[in-house]
Amino acid sequence: MGRKKFQALIEERIDEMQLGSVFVTSDFVNIAPTAAINMSLSRLVNAGKIRRILRGIYDKPRFSKLLNESIAADPSKVAYAIARKNRWSIIPMGDTALNMLRLSTQVPVGWQYVSDGPYKEYSYDNIHISFRRTSNKESTGYSYMTGLIIQGIRALGKAHVNEAAISTLREQLSSEEKKALMDEAQGTTAWIFDYIKEICEETGK
Repeated sequence: MGRKKFQALIEERIDEMQLGSVFVTSDFVNIAPTAAINMSLSRLVNAGKIRRILRGIYDKPRFSKLLNESIAADPSKVAYAIARKNRWSIIPMGDTALNMLRLSTQVPVGWQYVSDGPYKEYSYDNIHISFRRTSNKESTGYSYMTGLIIQGIRALGKAHVNEAAISTLREQLSSEEKKALMDEAQGTTAWIFDYIKEICEETGK
């Protein structure tokens, strides 16, 4: 398959993506060799069709008519693209987890994740993303929501998980997610699991 064909196939896949999508070189390995992918993506960057956020991390930018400029890439999408590129398992932690769970309205100053990879920090467009190395017990083996709930409770702290927080978390979970949460979280810290049992209680009966 020739270089032009690789370029066309990569462009076609990107055209099908939604605006704001974040992707990495390895997302195209079923289309072309790595060298050809890098060359094709560089051409698209130079043509202004995509944007290079970090090394090996790109997005299909959204444009704000109000600001008359492209909008910064979503930090959560960038974090998961970095994790995908490096084959890490990650879970939002701290203020990031609280924000995603609607337990805090404050936008995080820095986006934080626990990871089974090394400690790393990245910055782009005045946005800071950090990954904190932790045990596999904290970052792997969970569904996304289970991991997020555990980190959210941990971020609140044992003395600050009140009925309002429990209700907010309970309302976000489907019956299937509650079942998964109870099954997956049994090995977590005892006080966190006590709150998880409250979150998963059936109410209104």
